[in-house]
Amino acid sequence: MDSTQTIITYEAILATTQKMLAAAQNNQWDELIALELECRKLTENLIQNSPKPILDKELQQKKVKIIHQVLDDDAQIRSITEPWMIRLQDILDTTRHKRNLQQTYQL
Repeated sequence: MDSTQTIITYEAILATTQKMLAAAQNNQWDELIALELECRKLTENLIQNSPKPILDKELQQKKVKIIHQVLDDDAQIRSITEPWMIRLQDILDTTRHKRNLQQTYQL
């Protein structure tokens, strides 16, 4: 992977995280999951095909800017999904507790 391909991959990751953020904001959980898998594939591709030549100063700055944007998107996604995940865990715990009570008392 050359320098140009590397930056293109970083840009694709950024575009994907922006779509992930929109999906999270719109409660489109299935879409969010699909996009997360796409982002993971892009990231794995980047890791496996890391460029041998070092990026020039301009491309390095562009890469850093993209990474900061991706991290910002990730933080926003987490701020949306973590409370939802906590609520989901509470629902599952309540259901599990009810099932245990029913089994214990044969209700």
